[in-house]
Amino acid sequence: MRSSTAWLCAFGVLTVGCNGGQSGEPNEKPFTEARSSLARELNPDVSADQLASLADGNRAFALDMYSQLVGEQPDAGLFFSPYSISIALAMTYAGAAGGTADAMASTLHFELEEPALHAAFDSVDLALGSRGEGAKGQDDQPFRLHVTNSIWGRQGVPFLDPFLDTLAVHYGAGLRLLDFEQGADAGREVINAWVEEQTEQRIVDLLPEGSIDASTLMVLVNAIYFNAAWENPFPKDATMSGDFTTLGGSVVSVPMMMTSDELGYYAGDGVQVVEKRYDGGELSMVLIVPDSGQLPSFEASLTSASLREILSGLQLQKGTLSMPKWSYDGETISLENVLTALGMGEAFSSSADFSRLIAGGGAQISGVFHQAFVAVDENGTEAAAATGVGIRLNAPVSPFDLRIDRPFIYLIRDIATDTIVFMGRVADPS
Repeated sequence: MRSSTAWLCAFGVLTVGCNGGQSGEPNEKPFTEARSSLARELNPDVSADQLASLADGNRAFALDMYSQLVGEQPDAGLFFSPYSISIALAMTYAGAAGGTADAMASTLHFELEEPALHAAFDSVDLALGSRGEGAKGQDDQPFRLHVTNSIWGRQGVPFLDPFLDTLAVHYGAGLRLLDFEQGADAGREVINAWVEEQTEQRIVDLLPEGSIDASTLMVLVNAIYFNAAWENPFPKDATMSGDFTTLGGSVVSVPMMMTSDELGYYAGDGVQVVEKRYDGGELSMVLIVPDSGQLPSFEASLTSASLREILSGLQLQKGTLSMPKWSYDGETISLENVLTALGMGEAFSSSADFSRLIAGGGAQISGVFHQAFVAVDENGTEAAAATGVGIRLNAPVSPFDLRIDRPFIYLIRDIATDTIVFMGRVADPS
């Protein structure tokens, strides 16, 4: 196991700017970067079955997250990127071991073993990066689908070479070193500035105040930006005010877009589904519309298998689609409670095992933060999301201070057999 000095020499250190670190960019807030000597795998050896397994798992995780987030605010709108969360936690998973790794794999529905899991994420990531060649964006600029990963580590910490190699080879991420111990909030601002740039200023202040402190060892970040025109835009002169019945039953007036086109369509028991493609035909928006008043019950019955059935059942069909224009600009949300409810609580506790990340272990997830934005209009869709996973030293155990000044219960037990031999309580020791 190499020391931090050794791996810095092995990976190479250079000073780069906080805005991505490419040569020629300004070094407004310089940091050092430890680059793995291993290049990213641009042609991962992944089978169709492995890709299908990853897709099934990611879809199941997406629905789990959706259900939990809806449960927290059952009457509110929602927008998030399950893929961003999955890939940020997949990078984190590369450093987990033992029961922590098992809990993460179960929560995230990771069925593939390592390194096949990371190779499959690499394949999907590269495929997404290849989309939209020659296509238009919502804003008359070129189509954009940017998925970027970064790792931010504390200076002087002996992160393990296999962990860094995995992130370099499969996620294209080098380790950017910041002085979290002496400048935690300054480091937070550097990371937030990077996220803001990667998402064309749509995701601002991903990491809230206090999320980074002197105990922070690492922050793993994924950022996604999407900007695409519809393959066939909605005619702007067809947009007019129309009624929309909210989840609470009230009726509001909203701008309703309308188009007559050949669209992917599926009609099932109590639901209609339409798929509208973006320019280039490689991505689409799928609109799942349960019968009036049935959204909560439909959500409760939706499974990965039933969603797969819906998606595979879409067939091109001529028809008329009317839908509102909308936007959603979410604030940063903490996913700790959601992920804990889904079975990943150990990763946030002092018993977490991230011994594949740092020499000696002793680390836990300090927080998982997510923020998303979307705007849908006649031209197309702009969307962005980012996920940050903080890793810190295990919280020290505070010495207790117990003053027995009230009634209490007591036991006399045999430890080896765990037998309670005597049991009593003290109500008045005078």
